[in-house]
Amino acid sequence: MTDVSVFHSLSYDRMYWAINLQRFSLIRRRHHRRFVISHHVRDPADSELSARFPAGPGRSACVCVSIIIKSLKYSIFPIVVQRRRVVIPNSHGEKLVGILHETGSKQLVIVCHGFQSTKDRIPMVNLAAALEREGISAFRFDFSGNGEAEDLRAIVQDFCAKGRVITAIIGHSKGGNAVLLYASKYNDISIVINISGRFNLKRGIEGRLGLGYLQRIKQNGFIDVRNKKGKLEYRVTQESLMDRLSTDIHAACHMICQDCRVLTIHGTKDKMVPAEDALEFDKFIPNHKLHIIEGADHEFTSHQDELASLVIQFIKANYQKDGPTSKRADGTIDSRM
Repeated sequence: MTDVSVFHSLSYDRMYWAINLQRFSLIRRRHHRRFVISHHVRDPADSELSARFPAGPGRSACVCVSIIIKSLKYSIFPIVVQRRRVVIPNSHGEKLVGILHETGSKQLVIVCHGFQSTKDRIPMVNLAAALEREGISAFRFDFSGNGEAEDLRAIVQDFCAKGRVITAIIGHSKGGNAVLLYASKYNDISIVINISGRFNLKRGIEGRLGLGYLQRIKQNGFIDVRNKKGKLEYRVTQESLMDRLSTDIHAACHMICQDCRVLTIHGTKDKMVPAEDALEFDKFIPNHKLHIIEGADHEFTSHQDELASLVIQFIKANYQKDGPTSKRADGTIDSRM
């Protein structure tokens, strides 16, 4: 198939448009709009292209595009991405604050951050952006710290009640543990992606909370972790710590049903969670795929494109029009352990 591209620029708005007849996509870069058509051109040289670009002060920046292929007209529908703040209460009455990447699709992917992180860290933002470029709505949010799987449950229930179909849940680091625990308990999501999750949850706690952390947290009910300048970075509650120490990931992996497709992605240069943990997930999760990225660190700093590509490919490969579908589910707090 010959690749034929036509580029047109609008000087009054400095917007650049590209129409690619091979992929049938028109991307409005400045305003994050994407136009997609599902038909393919086998011989672009025989095709007639007609496009109209309105211009002038005060006129709409919308584009009316028609493609006529051998006298047959097909429509190009705009996927307009809107990002807005959404607040959803959890079972404790705490506010779960997130950003909805709205593309207009009924399908929704939920993205979960890890320990000592937020919805605004690079992996969560980039994954949500990659999903929106594919026309899939995404929601990234901050955990409350009182049971990540229960927070995720509140998010799933809220969106399902609004008619959404939860296509997949994605978790990075401790968020990876959250999505796996969710899958083991509720069995209503068919695609789960675990990125840099930890298999042994007891490992690494003393290094973060210091010696005698159990005695201190029982005495005060929490531990505040501060940086070298004395600034509060996050608070670990006794409830969340006990929940972590009592969680049996090995048992949870066995409880994930065979119909749930799970992808684990890990980097060989991860200094926070060793790549060996990913091998443990691969041993015990029934329907599991493992992908190790050579040279990637814990946040995939230099491997964001590869990470996003793997996630998108896995979702597309395992999502079908009639499924998977999620079953109907009957003041901002910083993320903690």
